[in-house]
Amino acid sequence: MATKAIEPLKTPCFVLDVARLRKNLETAERVREEAGCKILLATKAFAMPAAFPVMRDYLDGTTASGEHEAIMGHESFGKEVHVYSPAYTEDEVRRLTKIAGHIYFNSAEQLARFGEIARDAGAHVGLRVNPGYSNATLGGDLYDPCAPGSRFGEVAAKLDSVNWSGVDIFHVHALCESLHEGSAGLIDHVANNFGQYVEQVSAVNFGGGHFMNKPGYDVSVLIDAIKRFKARFGVEVILEPGAGLVVNTGELHATVLALHWNGMDLAILDASASTHMPDVLEVPYRPDIVDAGRPGEKPHTYRLGGKTCMTGDVIGDYSFHKPLKPGDRLQFTDQMHYSFVKTNTFNGTPLANLAIRWEDGRVEQISDFGYEEFRRRLGR
Repeated sequence: MATKAIEPLKTPCFVLDVARLRKNLETAERVREEAGCKILLATKAFAMPAAFPVMRDYLDGTTASGEHEAIMGHESFGKEVHVYSPAYTEDEVRRLTKIAGHIYFNSAEQLARFGEIARDAGAHVGLRVNPGYSNATLGGDLYDPCAPGSRFGEVAAKLDSVNWSGVDIFHVHALCESLHEGSAGLIDHVANNFGQYVEQVSAVNFGGGHFMNKPGYDVSVLIDAIKRFKARFGVEVILEPGAGLVVNTGELHATVLALHWNGMDLAILDASASTHMPDVLEVPYRPDIVDAGRPGEKPHTYRLGGKTCMTGDVIGDYSFHKPLKPGDRLQFTDQMHYSFVKTNTFNGTPLANLAIRWEDGRVEQISDFGYEEFRRRLGR
């Protein structure tokens, strides 16, 4: 999706488009209303407090993957705060009970150790279960919570030993960027294989990975699956998408710093795969650029890389209608999920700034990262 370059903003800079975000949130609102379920923002995928006032009206709260995210949800989003971690300490659980009304444990062992602490403090207690249902469409085992040897969730063989009278929420998370077939498949899988446990709880959380705003996702299939499940078991249903709420809602703006040649044309950018788009290397994947094509598709092909000393700091090969030159602006699309939340300062590279394009067209820069952010993270 083409967007106008934002020249006054210093690059690299992530830019959220609120109009597109609101359209995605309207999809979530439809699911909430028609299916009668709760939808939470998974802040592990998207955590921009400046956008929370827009999101708050469409969602029921936030779900965190750790204490600091839970604090942020409590302080900046409001509404419900859910938190899950593969492991807690006792002190952490006690602190979490002051800010989170829903605490999920990863295993029967963690539940036995800390569940009573959470219950006594008035929190709703959840147990994450590994349902053995693999439908991660991105990154193979790296992003499949149900891959062999996964540390996520109690295995089915141990569920009979759980004291379900102390569990309020049956929790599964098995998807990653899944379309409606995956969402409905997971819901039906839980209904058909774990019904005896679902009947003992008051809510089921089907986790994230429901890519409900991705082209090709049939939201009505998800809605129908939730309604069938609720009719069968009479429980509350919770979803906690992250990426699915912010897909295609913003860009990473970058500038060409220098040109080089070593058997092919190279362009060095102020945006880096290593520091600003680590999923390019971890998944891996090739992000799209506005008005660019695949190698050889257009007259001028370049390999784009960052300016770090990491040899593998390569974003990918792209072609352009015109030769690139220093100072040219590039826009990497679909950069709101699992992007700025994972940035780092390797080599002293500045963090990419954050900006918001409001619905009236006004662009507001909401950060000013510099040396202080780099130095603060290194201690005294």
